[in-house]
Amino acid sequence: MPEFPFSNSDRTLVLLNPRARGGGESSSLRREVAAAFADRRVPFDLVEPESGPESMRVAREAAREGFRCVAAAGGDGTVAAALRGTAGTGVPVAILPFGTGNQLAGNFGVPLDLEEAVDVAVEGEEEPLDLGRIDGEYFALVAGAGLDAEVMAEATDDLKRRFGGAAYLMAGLRAGLKNLMTPKAADFRIVADGEEIEITATMVLLANVGHIAARPFSMDIQVGPEVSYQDGLLDVAVFAPRNAPEIAEIILKLARRDYDGDDRTLYLQAREVTVEADPPMKTQIDGEPAGETPLEATAESLAGRIMVPSP
Repeated sequence: MPEFPFSNSDRTLVLLNPRARGGGESSSLRREVAAAFADRRVPFDLVEPESGPESMRVAREAAREGFRCVAAAGGDGTVAAALRGTAGTGVPVAILPFGTGNQLAGNFGVPLDLEEAVDVAVEGEEEPLDLGRIDGEYFALVAGAGLDAEVMAEATDDLKRRFGGAAYLMAGLRAGLKNLMTPKAADFRIVADGEEIEITATMVLLANVGHIAARPFSMDIQVGPEVSYQDGLLDVAVFAPRNAPEIAEIILKLARRDYDGDDRTLYLQAREVTVEADPPMKTQIDGEPAGETPLEATAESLAGRIMVPSP
């Protein structure tokens, strides 16, 4: 890092995703972000990593050098990479939301407006949060196997550029043409803190942060009855809809916070979870395709820190 007349403990490292806002406007976004920090007389460095692993590496180096904060300017993938890089260091991550879903911003009450988000980065409060871990790598939001991974795989960068927040709706429609009318099921074997469950289902979610905003419908879905990002547990939600109407009914029940048990839903919590499926099912981690089952996940209690609005 270059030398400046400020100590690193005063500085903010800004990770700017050059593909934010659909790409093609990186220079404009860079000027906006830089101006917002400069107006507040906050010393900062701005880096534009080309990939998630590079973002994680830069965030880890900033934490090692004692930066005050790492500000992730992009979508949930950029924020997740920053949280992975700073995990266990005590250095907080601030969210400057420029992504398609901005789920983490919604969970922590970070405004979508740039100026207001920078205010949180500069003047907000630090909040500890759990992180999940799969194959030695942290995740912040949710991992899953089955139907949700199918939808994520359909939400291509081209769809995100063309349709913004509606990309996941379009992806859902694409996936629906393939298998929503008769959702593809598998025989899942789930081991949660040593307890084994065998169930036929279409989707298994492992949620670290359990609120998912269903845009553009202004619908807040909570994936389980006791979700918390500070309890040291993963929320495991198993869904087994048999057809499209049952998928819609489950979504509406989640939006209403109705978790009454039936033969299509199962909710539990655990620190360690293994998910296997026969046949193998597609998986996703923080919205990115991640191959196929099995998944082996662990909750790491309060391993990350995030900047949230002051009360």
